[in-house]
Amino acid sequence: MDRRRVFMIFGIAWLSALALTWFLWSQMRGQKRDKFVQAVAAARDMPAGTRLRRADLRAVNVLEKDVPKGVIAQERDAEDHVLLYPVNAFEVLNSSRLSAWTKAEGVPATIQPGKRAIAVPVTDSSGVAGLIQPHSRVDVLFTRTGSAAEASTITIFEDIEVLAVGRLTQTGQTVDPRAPKVPVATLLVSPEEARRLELAKNQGRISLALRNPLDRSLAADSRAVTAEALDPMIYARTARARRGLPPLTGSKPPEIKDENAWRELTGQRRIEEKKTPPKPRVVVDVFRGDKHVQEIFP
Repeated sequence: MDRRRVFMIFGIAWLSALALTWFLWSQMRGQKRDKFVQAVAAARDMPAGTRLRRADLRAVNVLEKDVPKGVIAQERDAEDHVLLYPVNAFEVLNSSRLSAWTKAEGVPATIQPGKRAIAVPVTDSSGVAGLIQPHSRVDVLFTRTGSAAEASTITIFEDIEVLAVGRLTQTGQTVDPRAPKVPVATLLVSPEEARRLELAKNQGRISLALRNPLDRSLAADSRAVTAEALDPMIYARTARARRGLPPLTGSKPPEIKDENAWRELTGQRRIEEKKTPPKPRVVVDVFRGDKHVQEIFP
């Protein structure tokens, strides 16, 4: 092997060792630059509504650049507060996940100040076939029942948070299968909204419309939808077909404000008008000497 080749191999090995040394030195220097801060984390998995004790908390070191906003730095700042959302073990706690008050406990403590929890009955159809879960966002629809001219549907509330569905207060929670099922959804609303919702429950039917939790927009048109918004001609033809009646002719929409006209078009029985009984007459016997006359007054 000639001398030039030996020097070349030696030079390559020296440059490789120098590059490796510089890489390791820069990594160690970068690690020394990273600063750690103390934060409070959950010591175990805990559901929403848990009142935090000292044993439920533990101090952890977190990279300063990874510290979330509103992080809890001292255990005393989290002790006796209630979890608004479920947490996992070693999850760092922040102020947005804890209740503002202390000494409270259980699910009622998760209700935000100024809010009220009110339950509305739901079915598979009005509750979106069970897709609504705790902490979902929904719109509340109110349908006034009655005749075709009276029926209407309106959105009374938008972007409402669901606190619980039946006995479930968090997604993935398991309940005793022997426990009775409660077909209700508990909503978080203001006191004024609670009064309006209670009135709506007793005046018609309530339905919930599931929405994307990231969609906080409000509908531009909040007008009530009546039966006139549907195609009354199609409805009338379908109703007659179900009753085996001959199809309608023409394309002019029926007049649904006249209840008897609507019933006739859809093949329903007419509403019989109640005949008012004749007013009672007053009969007065008049005697003039030996003559007897009867006077009749309406």
